[in-house]
Amino acid sequence: MILVTGGCGFIGSHITDELINKGHDVIVADNLISGSMINLNPKAKFIKADVTNIEQIEEIFSKYEIKAICHHAAQISVAVSMERPQFDVNTNVIGIINLLQMCTKYSVKRFVFASSAAIYGNPEYLPIDESHPLNPLSFYGLSKQMSEQCIRIYANNSNMTYGILRYANVYGPRQKSEGEGGVVAVFMNRMVSDQDCNIHGDGKQTRDFIYVKDIAKANVKALESNLNFTANVSTNVYTDISELFSTMKKQTGYTKQPIFTKPRKGDIKDSYLKNTVINDLLKWEPVYNLEQGLKETAKYFMNA
Repeated sequence: MILVTGGCGFIGSHITDELINKGHDVIVADNLISGSMINLNPKAKFIKADVTNIEQIEEIFSKYEIKAICHHAAQISVAVSMERPQFDVNTNVIGIINLLQMCTKYSVKRFVFASSAAIYGNPEYLPIDESHPLNPLSFYGLSKQMSEQCIRIYANNSNMTYGILRYANVYGPRQKSEGEGGVVAVFMNRMVSDQDCNIHGDGKQTRDFIYVKDIAKANVKALESNLNFTANVSTNVYTDISELFSTMKKQTGYTKQPIFTKPRKGDIKDSYLKNTVINDLLKWEPVYNLEQGLKETAKYFMNA
């Protein structure tokens, strides 16, 4: 069986759907603090558990023969990580160490982890490849960097293999407005309720937006592989926020103009990720362009 932590959340639930579509047996572990049972695939087995509680986690491993883990349970807010760094580290670092301890004890063969472009910090060059220096600007980014290294240490001392996936800005159905890709969800929520939309700065800052169903397919390919690797998961395309806003206006029928506000302190100006490593290793590439992904996303938000 495959254990998906955070499988009631935005990304984890889409991965669960894709795994079940591919014929895998899936257990979802989620504490339901940010996840929702509405997102749970009915064919998945659900266990309410928190990765920071090692007794709850071991109970899963002792009852079920877990072959692989797809780890998406996390504290995902940069702002929260700066306000409550202990909470961030406890959830993101102690949580992953608990899982890795159980992997060693119960001989789990495969571990796939959701990392983030946040570990790179301000780009020294574009597009960002996996060799780019790591200089996280938040405790969230730092916790992802620490988690990556924890995986490598455990893998080097066991028979477990791993895939580390560094996500660009993920968006799509079921997304909440928190987290690194939250601008799409924020705009969608405001557009469908005809509220004003704020753009911080001049709107020319760029990001790499990747649709969640492409992320799900990348995770399934990573779980089905036995290669040790670290790879960006991205579109290799940059889009500025004003262009994003304009595309979303068309998809939702929104008629208002954006309100430009002061730039947010610490925001990165431009960022997009090179995705050739995962393409070379797993033959993965994104299927959805931005317009296609936003169309599906708008349909979800307008019917929610």
